[in-house]
Amino acid sequence: MSDEVARLRETVAGLHAELVRYNLVAWTSGNVSARVPGRDLMVIKPSGVSYDDLRPDNMVVCDLDGVVVEGDLAPSSDTAAHAYVYRAMPDVGGVVHTHSGYATAWAACGQAIPCHLTAQADEFGGEIPLGPFALIGGDDIGKGIVATLSGHRSPAVLMRNHGVFTIGRTAKAAVKAAVMCEDVARTAYLARTLGEPAPIAAEHVDSLHARYQNVYGQPTVPSARR
Repeated sequence: MSDEVARLRETVAGLHAELVRYNLVAWTSGNVSARVPGRDLMVIKPSGVSYDDLRPDNMVVCDLDGVVVEGDLAPSSDTAAHAYVYRAMPDVGGVVHTHSGYATAWAACGQAIPCHLTAQADEFGGEIPLGPFALIGGDDIGKGIVATLSGHRSPAVLMRNHGVFTIGRTAKAAVKAAVMCEDVARTAYLARTLGEPAPIAAEHVDSLHARYQNVYGQPTVPSARR
């Protein structure tokens, strides 16, 4: 096992704790995966294992056809979907799936989440789109994710009658998108109970998204000033 695979086993195991921390999953539902850079491999959660029992050594390494390469346990039932996303979207380094309550309620109603919040414009660049219904087990879910998110600024999709899938350049970024998706879904639901949420003009959505993606946070190169 390479050092990179060992590192990703540890990362992926640890990120599952974030799904529990932010109340995005119940029992053994949900999963995180990460692409192994430079190799046609991914690391993913084993199927049906309690979050309390997840450890780096029981993460499963699969190729990008979903075939197990390393690991003693069966991989997640969503492995084929994750694998399809990695094959079709080379820039994606992490995929997350949850059934978080508020976001999944929108999916159950067959509704995208319109962009009424500056935080949503920041993170998602507009609405959080609705993907098609697809059965679990094959790569149809992956095909729906790719078809919906290709050319879309959102890193999250609400798969109809199912739940949330998010993507990111890293697995951590995909987990962040899942956390923010649920936060936006909850606030949008609450806003609708009060009345009709006010829209944000498209040009303001563009401006907010550009600022957040390119200016917000600390610079990647430390300033030379003391």
